[in-house]
Amino acid sequence: MDTQNPSVRPHTQSRNSGKNHPSRPARAKGHPGGVIHDNTRHTTRFTVVGNHLTQHPDLSLLAIGLACHIQSLPTGAAIDIKTLAARFPEGTNRISAALRELESHGYLRRTRQRTPAGRIVTRTVSCNQPGSRRDATSETIEAAPRPTARRAATAPQREPARRRTLPPVPKPAYASPALLLTATEILAGLRRTDPRLLLSATDAEHLAPGVVAWLERDLTPTAVRRALTTDLPPEPLRRPAALLAHRLTAELPPLPPFRTPEPPPPVRHPLRNCDTCDRGYRGPDPRTCRDCGELRQPKPTAA
Repeated sequence: MDTQNPSVRPHTQSRNSGKNHPSRPARAKGHPGGVIHDNTRHTTRFTVVGNHLTQHPDLSLLAIGLACHIQSLPTGAAIDIKTLAARFPEGTNRISAALRELESHGYLRRTRQRTPAGRIVTRTVSCNQPGSRRDATSETIEAAPRPTARRAATAPQREPARRRTLPPVPKPAYASPALLLTATEILAGLRRTDPRLLLSATDAEHLAPGVVAWLERDLTPTAVRRALTTDLPPEPLRRPAALLAHRLTAELPPLPPFRTPEPPPPVRHPLRNCDTCDRGYRGPDPRTCRDCGELRQPKPTAA
């Protein structure tokens, strides 16, 4: 039973043992916690998703899961908000917000186009790696109409692309022209730190109130500039203003504990003439001044 067959070729030995595999980080002694992967290689029905998406530092968990679902769909599948809301328990508001997150980070591109039949449809392209503009390998078209028999004699002109609305930014508590000027200077200087953060005048006007809201929280311009330019994604930024609007909203620091709202200014009554003494006065009573009003009040009687 213990005789070896000399004609059998020896088995190939693994270059790395189970304890020294390069893809398995060494676990510290005394710390048994942490995830353990029980992986099986897929041969059918699988989708390759990059870690830049699944471990994205700025995307919400709903946006990451929705992006993975969209990338797993076949070309031509409907991914409009109503279809996704019917498929998942999340409502239309949360799904719409997640789609805007993916669009602001380059994982979705949505444009409106005119079909040969003259109908306007939304063309949605899912990008599995933002920055590499691939054409038809990962695109999905919403509400794609069927071709009709009748076609125009000449090709219709393509509708010019509309500017997409930027996400909202925090509003400052007080309108300060000095802080607004400082905020505009901060936004104009971001391109010196990262050339990809070149903003238009319209984008800077939209983002400036959000920067003022940060400055009201006793942050210096240097701290605001560092918060907006640190840990940016390595891929090209298709909409830098949208990314900055997201950071201004998601990372807004709290107000200092000593900052309390100022009391409202005192009420200033208009100048009136007293009907009794004909003197000018300011007061809540529209007919008599305070002195004449006190004379009109009945005196309390002794018990």
